[in-house]
Amino acid sequence: MRPSSEDELAGMIASAGGPVRICGGGTRGLSGAGEVLQTGGMSGIVLHEPGALTLVAKAGTPLAEVEAVLEGAGQRLPFEPMDARGLLESDGVPTVGGMAAANVSGPRRIQAGACRDYMLGVRFVDGAGRVVSNGGRVMKNVTGYDLVKLMAGSFGTLGVLTEVAFKVLPKPAAQAMLVLEGLSVAEAVAAMSRALGSAFDVTGAAHDPLAGRTLLRIEGFERSVGYRAERLQALLAGWIERDVVAVEEAWRSIRDVAPFHGRAGDVWRISCKPSDAPEVAARLGGDLLLDWGGGLVWALLPTGTDARAALAGIGGHATLVRGASQPRFAPQPEAVAAIAKGLRARFDPRGILNPGLMA
Repeated sequence: MRPSSEDELAGMIASAGGPVRICGGGTRGLSGAGEVLQTGGMSGIVLHEPGALTLVAKAGTPLAEVEAVLEGAGQRLPFEPMDARGLLESDGVPTVGGMAAANVSGPRRIQAGACRDYMLGVRFVDGAGRVVSNGGRVMKNVTGYDLVKLMAGSFGTLGVLTEVAFKVLPKPAAQAMLVLEGLSVAEAVAAMSRALGSAFDVTGAAHDPLAGRTLLRIEGFERSVGYRAERLQALLAGWIERDVVAVEEAWRSIRDVAPFHGRAGDVWRISCKPSDAPEVAARLGGDLLLDWGGGLVWALLPTGTDARAALAGIGGHATLVRGASQPRFAPQPEAVAAIAKGLRARFDPRGILNPGLMA
């Protein structure tokens, strides 16, 4: 199924006789039972108001198209969405709907926030074939549910997105990064915590043990960036990279988890307290990449490794991003699972949208 309009999509879902597997750009390696429903036929930028910092796009719109339009206006999506194709060895094209449905957020999340924080409004078709609209071009909500937040990260289990409105921000005039070398995980987490707790507005804090580098990014007006980078260097030592191309390439590598591309093994995404990152690293072994100041740990582990068992007792959660030896998502606490079940019963009473994906 490949609808070309919201009404056509609503008819398809209403008449569906069994499970439906929703596919945006097909870049995230999600699989499951049911007839495939592709959203790529619903594509195009509906509205872009640079002065109002607002963009509205249909769900099947390629993300590259949105980024090109924003680039032309000197703007960007602040949450820095990753491109998962290299990590997952997948084809396809990242889309607006897939990004929103997975709440895809990159290194800048620690400073700017997540994808869901910039979603102003959504339109979607629920599991009964009803068209639902929530939010708009301004940040407000007058319904009983904050559906914008619910849809972000729901992976299509509550409805099929047809349109998303975003707040966008201007691109900074300059950027630089402080590079620290030879730190252990514990030392890197301590350095990143100091940087993020400083007054220098760090927009990225990552540690790559494979390269032996800890990276701290600063963005803004040129003179401000230079001043803050030098002050951060005085605080932590290291050296400053000022070449814009080198800085962008380094953070694109962190964003897309490039050190794990083309390598065998299971890939786990662990969210934890930054202070727990050294213990996470010690328990898991394997190759690691730390982002969000240590609050996000990517781990490349031997096929079949159960990271959740290894991390028992540590707060947070582990998601299997690449591999099939364990369920993709961690079991939810009983209270949360009850809420999730109630929401699915409300928006997908027949249980046909990506069934079992988040079980």
